[in-house]
Amino acid sequence: MDQWMDALTRTLELPSEVDSDTLLDVARDVAHNVERRATPLTTYLMGVAVGGGMAPEVAVERVRELVNGWTAADA
Repeated sequence: MDQWMDALTRTLELPSEVDSDTLLDVARDVAHNVERRATPLTTYLMGVAVGGGMAPEVAVERVRELVNGWTAADA
């Protein structure tokens, strides 16, 4: 995993300090509490938000808040 992340960040010309553990935790929460196929879309949109200037910690916190308050009625 670490080798993949190193190669991926180099290929995409991104900083290497990606917090993969936190990203994986958020992805797991989305998969289990929302819907499995929402996971890659969520992580992609988090990346778009961070690329647009949102701090990664803020993106993680906002997604966690949404996931924690999510119910089937929200769908």
